Parts: sequence; C-alpha cells; structure tokens
Amino acid sequence: MRILILGHKGMLGSDLMLRLAQAHEVTGRDVDAFDIASEGDCRRVVQECAPQTVINAAAYTNVDGCETDRDACFAVNAAGVKNVALACRGRGITLVHFSTDYIFAGRKGSDYDEEDPPAPLNVYGASKLEGERHLRDLADDYLLIRTAWLYGRHGKNFVQTILRKAAEVERLEVVDDQVGSPTYSRHLAAAVELLIAGPHRGVFHVTNSGSCSWCEFARTILAYAGLDGVAVMPIDSGKLARAAARPGRSVLSGAKYAAATGQQMPPWQEALREYLAETGVIPRS
Repeated sequence: MRILILGHKGMLGSDLMLRLAQAHEVTGRDVDAFDIASEGDCRRVVQECAPQTVINAAAYTNVDGCETDRDACFAVNAAGVKNVALACRGRGITLVHFSTDYIFAGRKGSDYDEEDPPAPLNVYGASKLEGERHLRDLADDYLLIRTAWLYGRHGKNFVQTILRKAAEVERLEVVDDQVGSPTYSRHLAAAVELLIAGPHRGVFHVTNSGSCSWCEFARTILAYAGLDGVAVMPIDSGKLARAAARPGRSVLSGAKYAAATGQQMPPWQEALREYLAETGVIPRS
C-alpha cells in the first residue's frame, strides 16, 4: 500500500512511519514541507505522493495554548482536516484521521462509545470536533480514530515530565479528579496498521485498556522507575488554574475495536513498562 503520513515527525507520526514502513511504501510530509492550513499545499502534496491512503497525524495539541490562540488551533485541527479531505476527494484515497477524548464533557459516568454525543469543554476539543465534521462531510472514504492521553518516544510527554520533576524535587502535586486511559503511541500505531489492513471504516475508539487518574499514573511511573522516595500528592484540578477546562472522566470504550479486529489493546500498565524499558529507564525484561 502507498501511504502518505502528514505530521510524520511528531510523536504519533514517527511511530507510524517506523511501523508501517516495514510492510508498505510510506512517505512522510511535515510542517517544513507543507502548510496544512493551505488547501493548495494539501492538494500539491497529495498529487506529488499519489497515495492510496493518507494518514493525518498533524495536529495543534497544546490544550491550554488553544484557549489563547484559537485561530491557529482551528486552522490546523479543523480547516486543515477540510483541506486534506478535499485534496483526497475523488481520488480513491482512504483518509485516516485522529481525534480525542476531549470532544466529550466527561460527565457520562461510564466509558464513552463511538455514538455518544460530543460536548467539548475547551477550544481544543471544539476544534477537533469541527475537524471530525469536515471529515464526515467531505471524505469519500475515512477512518476516524479517537484516542487519549498519548505519550511516546518522540516529543514531550507526561511520563518524561514526571521523571524529570522527580529528579528535582521530593514531592509532586498531581490532579486526581481527571480519569482517562494513558496510551503509548507505539501501541496506537500497531492498532492503526491493523485497522487499515482490514475493511474497517468509520469511527473507532483506540486507547490502551484500563483507566486511571493523572495522580495514579504519576505514582505508577515513579514506582516502575524505582523512585518510590518521591511523594505524589493528589490535588483538585481547580488548584492549577489552567486556561482550558478538562473532562472529569473521559475513558473511551474499546469494545468496537476489539469486536472488529479480534484484538484487545494492551493494559496501560503494560504499555508503560514497555515504554520505560524502550527508553532505558528500566531494564528490558
């Protein structure tokens, strides 16, 4: 399969390149080669690469930054999706795009499935939801994958932040009133490969299985890394006074993905151990 990955130098894009290049003809384009906010640039890149599948891993992901830079956020996360969909339209191209648990308000009280109504609490979530709508309206053939709490080997992430701070202080404060599913980008890339290899289209929720609060996630990171001497204290998210509101419980149900592929996503604890081993924090087992 000829695959074009947009945003191939980012956290997810890098892992998609590594994974998919083993069995497919993969090309990548990033911000240094095209502007996703330009319809003309998107058409040019698609014409140059002549892919059968386009994977859009480009995104504006600074959740708090989106609150003060709304135009740039929507230019990438919403208009950018429209531009890519129009560039693919009429060419027999499957468009794969990623969205987020932050399109939900987090008040359901149980896991969100693919048909639950969205109600974003912040600009980032609103921009991603608008991107979803463009995808549905304009793409001839699409796969929309919603994921959550992503971390990986390329780029900044929560795991590295906790490890860095633990080397500097003996006490950390981490919110415990937000619950989700930490997801290793390498595992997400493997799930993408499985989905595009089959006749799977439409919307899928894909995260590592299980859930936790950010506080529990931080404590587990330090425990696995052998840094039990650092105390992690739970706090309410309101204490941080962050620009963007976050959903309280935004766990995504993986039931549809498991039923469609016959595969369960690995538990988040297993994924974390694998990540820490691959980044040299703990020995490989």
